[in-house]
Amino acid sequence: MTSRMFKFGVTAASACVGSVLASYTLDRWNTPHVVNNATVPPKRKRTLPPRADQIKSLMSGEEFDVLIIGGGATGAGCALDSVTRGLKTALVELDDFASGTSSRSTKLIHGGVRYLQKAILGLDLEQYRMVKEALAERATMLESAPHLTHPLPIMLPVYTWWQVPYYWVGIKAYDLVAGDRNVKSSYYLSKKDALELFPMLKKDKLCGAIVYYDGQQDDARMCLAVALTAARHGATVCNHVEVKELLKKDDGTGKQVLCGAKVKDHISGKEFTVKAKCIVNAAGPFTDSIRKMDNPTVKSICCPSSGVHIVLPGYYSPDQMGLLDPSTSDGRVIFFLPWQRQTIAGTTDLPCEITHNPTPTEDEIQFILSEIKNYLNADNYLNADVEVRRGDVLSAWRGIRPLVSDPNKDDTQSLARNHIVHVSPSNLITIAGGKWTTYRAMAEHTIDAAIKACNLKPERAEAVTSYLKIEGGQGWTPTMYIRLVQDFGLECEVAQHLAKSYGDRAFAVSKMASLTGKRWPIIGNRIHPEFPYIDAEIRYGVREYACTAVDMIARRLRLAFLNVQAAQEALPVIVDIMGEELGWSKDEKERQIKHATEFLANEMGHSVNRTSKERIPIKLSKEEIQTYIKRFQLIDKDKKGYVSINDIRRALKSFGDGDVSGEQLHEILREIDTNMNGQVELDEYLQMMSAIKTGDVAYSRFARMAELEEQKHEAANLKQKISVDRSGGGL
Repeated sequence: MTSRMFKFGVTAASACVGSVLASYTLDRWNTPHVVNNATVPPKRKRTLPPRADQIKSLMSGEEFDVLIIGGGATGAGCALDSVTRGLKTALVELDDFASGTSSRSTKLIHGGVRYLQKAILGLDLEQYRMVKEALAERATMLESAPHLTHPLPIMLPVYTWWQVPYYWVGIKAYDLVAGDRNVKSSYYLSKKDALELFPMLKKDKLCGAIVYYDGQQDDARMCLAVALTAARHGATVCNHVEVKELLKKDDGTGKQVLCGAKVKDHISGKEFTVKAKCIVNAAGPFTDSIRKMDNPTVKSICCPSSGVHIVLPGYYSPDQMGLLDPSTSDGRVIFFLPWQRQTIAGTTDLPCEITHNPTPTEDEIQFILSEIKNYLNADNYLNADVEVRRGDVLSAWRGIRPLVSDPNKDDTQSLARNHIVHVSPSNLITIAGGKWTTYRAMAEHTIDAAIKACNLKPERAEAVTSYLKIEGGQGWTPTMYIRLVQDFGLECEVAQHLAKSYGDRAFAVSKMASLTGKRWPIIGNRIHPEFPYIDAEIRYGVREYACTAVDMIARRLRLAFLNVQAAQEALPVIVDIMGEELGWSKDEKERQIKHATEFLANEMGHSVNRTSKERIPIKLSKEEIQTYIKRFQLIDKDKKGYVSINDIRRALKSFGDGDVSGEQLHEILREIDTNMNGQVELDEYLQMMSAIKTGDVAYSRFARMAELEEQKHEAANLKQKISVDRSGGGL
C-alpha cells in the first residue's frame, strides 16, 4: 500500500512539474497580451437612432466602407471594431441580433479547460494559443461589460482520491496560462467545505473538490449591447434585413470584386441595393451559403454541431456555484450552472444539419437529465432530498455551433473552436469558427484583413475595442440598483434585474415604467408574477430594435429561455404593449402571438415537453384512480363526461378567485388538455396525475384545483352530518 501511495505521489508531482514546464515553454512562444492605452477611443453618440433612420441610411445610396452580413456576436463585434476605427460601417441581419447561436450558448466566458489539457499533453501550440487568447479575452469581456458579466466559481467534485492531485494540477495550469489576466485563483476544498458550498452533493465517497473561475454572461443581451454600442458610434445596424444577392464590378484590372449587395427589409417588404467597398461574411452556421453567393462552386468549410441545453428550477444549484462533470458517459463535458435564478444544464455535441429553426429532441433532453443524475441522484452523487424529474425542465433549446472542419478528423469533439479568416478572389472576407469568448479578437483579425484586402483607409490603424465600454457599462456600479429603488420606487428585485440587464441605461428604462397604483412598489408593473420583467422593458425593447414578439421574449427579455410556459402566459401583455408602440392592428397582434407560440413550441421545448407528457403511461393504484375519478366528477357538476372552461371558472369562483381572467382560465386548460380539443377529459386528468406521481410533470394548477374541490365537498358533507343537537348545541 505504501509503495502504491509513493507511486501515485511521484506521478502527481511529475505531472505538476511537467505541466508547469510545458506551460512555461509554450508561453515563451506566444506574444503577451498588450493593450495600447495611448489610443483615445472615439466618443459615442448621445442618442440611439431609431430603426427607421437606420433603414433610411441603408437606402440612401451612399457607399459604405464595410458591409457586415450577420448580427451575431462576431458580426456585431466586427461592426463595433470597424466603426470605432473610423470606417463607415453597416450591418444587416436576416432575423434578429443574436437570434442564432449567439443566444443559445452555455452562457460561459471561458478559455477551455479541456483544450488546455490537449495542448499540454500533446504539446499542441495551436491549441495552447487558442486557450491563452480566450483567457485574455475573458478578462476583457468582464471589464468591458461589468453589468452583463461576472466571475463564476465552478466546482469539480472528486470521488477518487488519486484524481485530486491530477485535477488540481490541470486547473492550476489553467490559472498559470491566464497569467495577469486571470479572474480569480483556483483552490482545493475538503469534503466538508465542498458540501457546505454545494449541499446537494452526496457525501458517500466524496474526497473533495477543486474550484476554479470562469466568467458568465447574458449572451443575447451582450450581443445586442455590442450592436447598440456600434450604432451609438455611428454604425448603421439593421435586423430583419436579408441579403438576396452579392454584387460585383470590374476593379479596372479585369478582376471582379464585390461592390455591394441587394437586400430586403422583411418588416417593410422593401428591396434595395447597399453599396460597399468591402463585404464581411459573419453569418455563423450560414457562412457557406454566403460564400456560395460569391462563388457557387466553392467548397464548404463549416462543420455544424448541435448543442442542446435545458433549464431547471433554481433549487437544483447554489446561487453562486456551478458544477462541472469532466467525463460523461460518452466522454464529453456537462456543465451545471446557476443563471438568472434558474439552472442551466448542458450541452450535447453532435453533428447536425443547418437550419434556421433548430429544435431540441426528447432524446437529447433525456441524455442531459441522465448525466445530471450521475451527480444529482440518490443512487449516485446526490442526497435523497433531490430527485431529477423530467417535469422540472422549464425550457430547452438547441444551438448550432459553426465549427471549422478538419478533413483529417471525423468526430466533432476533435474540432478546435478556433477561427479562420479567409479572403476570396473577389475580396469576400469570411470569418468562421471561433467561440463567444473570443468574439472581440475575431472581429479585430477580420477588420485587419478587410483593411488590407480592400485597401481601406481607417482613421485608426489599430483596434480600440479592448478598452471600450459596452452599452450600459460606463456608469454602472454594483450598488447602482439602490438608486433605482430610492429614486423611482421600484421593487428591489426589479431594480437589481434592471441594473444587471441595462447597466446605466436602467434609468432610461425606469422612466418609462407605469404607476402600479399601490403603496409599494410605486412604479413597475410586472408582465409575469414569477419574474422581475416590467412593462417599461417592452417599450424600451422597441427602441432597442425589437420588431416582433419573438425578438422581445427571447432576446430583449430572456423569458423564453428561462420558462417557456411563463413566456406563453406573458405573450398577450407583451403583444399589447408592443402593439401600442408599433401601431399593430388586431390582425397583426394575432399573427405575432401565433408566430411566437410556434417559436416557443418548436425552438424552446414547449412541444417536446407536451409530447413527453402524452407518452407517459398511467401508473396509478385502484384507490388512486377512484380518488381522482371522484375529484373529476365533482368539477364536472353537469355530468357531461368532460370539464369545460366554464367548469374551471365556476370552481375557481367558489374558492374566492372570481377575478381570474379569461386568458388565465385558458392557461389552466392548456396545461392539461393534451388532446387540444378545448376540454379536459378523464383520461387526460388521470394521465396528468400519473405524470405528477412519477415526476415527469412538476405541478398542475388543475390538479390542485380538483384537490381543493374535494376538500370543500368533504367539509360541506361533514357540516351536514353533524347537527346542532347531536353536537351538544355548540356547548
